[in-house]
Amino acid sequence: MTKKVLVPIAPGTEEMEAITIIDTMVRAGFEVTVASADFDGALTMKASRGVTLTADCKLVDVADDEFDVIALPGGVGGSEVFRDSTLLVEIVRQHKYDGKLMAAICAAPALVLQHHQLYPDALMTCHPSFKSHIPKNCWRDKRVTMDINHNLITSQGPGTALEFAIEIIIALCGKEKAWEVAEPMVTNPTLHYHEMGK
Repeated sequence: MTKKVLVPIAPGTEEMEAITIIDTMVRAGFEVTVASADFDGALTMKASRGVTLTADCKLVDVADDEFDVIALPGGVGGSEVFRDSTLLVEIVRQHKYDGKLMAAICAAPALVLQHHQLYPDALMTCHPSFKSHIPKNCWRDKRVTMDINHNLITSQGPGTALEFAIEIIIALCGKEKAWEVAEPMVTNPTLHYHEMGK
């Protein structure tokens, strides 16, 4: 069965993270829905560095749909919109309650997940500039952190987005599938998932 992925975006979303997540999930053959969390309901918006992003639909249009993973890109502005969206927070809360995989990168783990105490005891990382938002006993200084007990993947920033996306594929479909996606992308051979194809 095809895995379903929800990638919310908002004005100020970090474009490298959003596009890397979307592109890598598509390469894996997943069904990706890019949903606008913009309060004005706009589908087209400016990302954190001025790149134009376009959503498939409004977040409210898929609020009752079920996804195998919700992946939150970062960017301070976008993460603040996510944080202040009652709808997005409730979607994430229900997704967690259903035992589904959650993923967040850059500012999103701190400004969204931690702010709302959605995963209060989970091990996580985020962009180093937001490290103070994460309780010391939960903080992990790793490029990508997977908390198996809480079904949560977090990561640090634009430079870790590809590793983050590959980790999502591993969690959903295993290492063999991840290697199938990673190998033709000529990914960094020092990254651990390169051992999968051997």
